Amino acid sequence: MALTQGGRANQAGRILETNVESILIGHSYFQVGNHVSQEFLLTANLLKKRYAKQVNIGSGIYQTSLKVDFYVVGSPVMPSGLIIECKWQESGGSVDEKFPYLNLNIQNSYPAPTIVVIGGEGMREGAIQWLRRQVTSNNNLLAVQTLDRFIAWTNKNF
Repeated sequence: MALTQGGRANQAGRILETNVESILIGHSYFQVGNHVSQEFLLTANLLKKRYAKQVNIGSGIYQTSLKVDFYVVGSPVMPSGLIIECKWQESGGSVDEKFPYLNLNIQNSYPAPTIVVIGGEGMREGAIQWLRRQVTSNNNLLAVQTLDRFIAWTNKNF
């Protein structure tokens, strides 16, 4: 059975997340759960280097429940933790239209510094550059990186 365009997009996004997860595992981080609370992740200190996926971090700018793709704890250079968001856009769509919402949530609602890992060739011209420019004014947005730049960053910092 053929996937719909939305199904293919979701599958590609999961592949990007799987790559990020493999990088975390390669740097000796252990998963402590999916769909857990921030409090659970922060207090599950039997594992020094740990992460969880789809972590509930509270309310976003619209006062609705907010989950992040990855929340990483245990990096010596990120004592308050690190949030990783993955955004994939292979063909025309709406991922890049959500960048302002993502940026405001990172700035106002995220409890830890954040890296956005991007992939695909379908984002509108200028969208990625716009998000990268927000790093200078958003103290919680560390970087907007492609997967290869994220690998290089983790090799130096994890």
